[in-house]
Amino acid sequence: MTTPTVSDFLVQRLKEWGVSRIFGFPGDGIGEFDGALGRADRRGDGLDYVRPTHEEVCALMAVAHAKFTGEVGVCVATSSPGAFHLINGLYDAKMDNQPVVAIVGQQGLASLGTFTQQENNLERAFSDVAAYVQTIVSPEQAQAVVDTAFRIAITRLQPTVIVLPHDVQGMAAVDPTPAHWVSRSSSGAPSAAILPPADEIARAAQIINAGQKVTFLVGAGARGATADVIRAAEISGAGIITALRGKDVVPSDVPHHTQQLGLLGSLPSLHQMQRCDTLVLLGTNYPYGEYLPKTGQARAIQVDLKPEHMGLRYPTEVNLWGDVRCTLAALIPLLDQKADLSWQHGIAEEMRGWEREMESQAMLTFDGGANPRRVFHELNKRLPVDAIVTADAGTTADWYGHHIRLRQGMRGDLSGLLATMLASMPYAMAAKFAYPERTVVCTIGDGAFQMLGMNELITLKKYLSGWSNPRFIIVVMHNDDLAQVTWEMRTEDGNPSWPASQDVESVDYAGWAELLGFRAVRLRTDEAVGAALDEAFAHPGVTLIDAYVSKNVPPLPPQITAEYAVNTAKALLKGDPNEFAVIRDSAEALAAEGLSRVKDALHLRRSTDTE
Repeated sequence: MTTPTVSDFLVQRLKEWGVSRIFGFPGDGIGEFDGALGRADRRGDGLDYVRPTHEEVCALMAVAHAKFTGEVGVCVATSSPGAFHLINGLYDAKMDNQPVVAIVGQQGLASLGTFTQQENNLERAFSDVAAYVQTIVSPEQAQAVVDTAFRIAITRLQPTVIVLPHDVQGMAAVDPTPAHWVSRSSSGAPSAAILPPADEIARAAQIINAGQKVTFLVGAGARGATADVIRAAEISGAGIITALRGKDVVPSDVPHHTQQLGLLGSLPSLHQMQRCDTLVLLGTNYPYGEYLPKTGQARAIQVDLKPEHMGLRYPTEVNLWGDVRCTLAALIPLLDQKADLSWQHGIAEEMRGWEREMESQAMLTFDGGANPRRVFHELNKRLPVDAIVTADAGTTADWYGHHIRLRQGMRGDLSGLLATMLASMPYAMAAKFAYPERTVVCTIGDGAFQMLGMNELITLKKYLSGWSNPRFIIVVMHNDDLAQVTWEMRTEDGNPSWPASQDVESVDYAGWAELLGFRAVRLRTDEAVGAALDEAFAHPGVTLIDAYVSKNVPPLPPQITAEYAVNTAKALLKGDPNEFAVIRDSAEALAAEGLSRVKDALHLRRSTDTE
């Protein structure tokens, strides 16, 4: 019988930590570990090994796996070049508080510090992104390093990195015995169900009970506490706003849930923040302080597992370091049932008006392609009950925030604080691997799709046959422009679009999908949107919708500031190459927005007069 190696031990230990799937890319620096994975696979007790086309995709898929399943995501790469490719994805994990463990190869121990091929100081390279990074230098140390990496990833909700030199990978595994400097560790996962002290919870309840206009700002850190959030809001008469990554934490059919806040949020959410007297932050590190209440306007409470995030965005009176679900379960019995629910009812009424406005914006027509809002509006109407939707950084995130409504049981996510381009495809694929029976929809811009998304159609082709429900839809927003950055240049800096940096080379994305044997639909007009989506949802396989959309449709914020208007005017006066189309299309969108708000104001006035 072959003596188990350190790599064999690692494979077994991963399984003990509950890992069933890893995302990896091979190389000689990680070759012995890959060999152990192969041996376990041949024995029938291995791990599901997913190999996409690039190490960065491996890391992003590991992050998405953690987000969609609540498990630890694991990615594997070879020494220096492969390891460095993981870094962007690991920063996504770091900034969105996800437990991810990266296992990276290294040259042999004798090479460390000798400037040989593919030998770099990986501990230094990963020291900022990882909460723990450690090189295994002996078989006796392997157990403690692996267990510590997982324990820290789970408790701190951060990425960790295990560096595995090539010669150590093949050394004989040992069972640590009592000895000086030798740690004997366990694979027992620690509990993260932290409950704050009772007196602090009571203080929070007193503040909420005293409030007349309570607003909950709910983030992804509240996942698993949906029923508790809704119940607490019902008792306290609170309105609910979700951060973009918390969009699926509260179902869209909760009438006083006003969706997101900020540039891609709703006007009812902005009004909640401007008018509330009590703010409760639940599992969120919402970064845009300009949209939060004025200092002194609202008494504030924060609940979070990340103590370094508390009291950071807004002056909070009570900071509850704990799990949102456990904390709310203890808080709810202390809340007084509000008799006056006019604040909550007013929020719900305004949200109904906002939904009418979003529909009006989606029904506008523009030159130069379909209205991108129409694509997302019609997509939202067709999402099945088990849908998982991913969005990319860029204008797809705007349209996702404005038009996608995730009902009970649906999931959705994207790269949050890092907001890296190209994440939508790795996220969508990781979701499909985790839930092969569900319909997955990837929405992505053409710039991001050209980065790595096109390559990942190859990965889809490779693994498609293993999914019980092969329906997988990719919607490429084809406008030949890095549209989000173009609009940011105009609205933030007063600069015109610069084609040298902003133009995206037009590619036949549908043709590329067809080349790989997938269904493809070319969508060029607003009238074709519904039929294109119907065809995609009817097809039991991969469908790519090549959506030729206008690049001049403005991603309007819920409230147009003077700075936004002035900077856009400055950009156009400086000779924006799309000046006339931008003026025409922005004017049409603004006119529709203004008309819709007048109608809603009149509707609200009439309903108030009749009460």
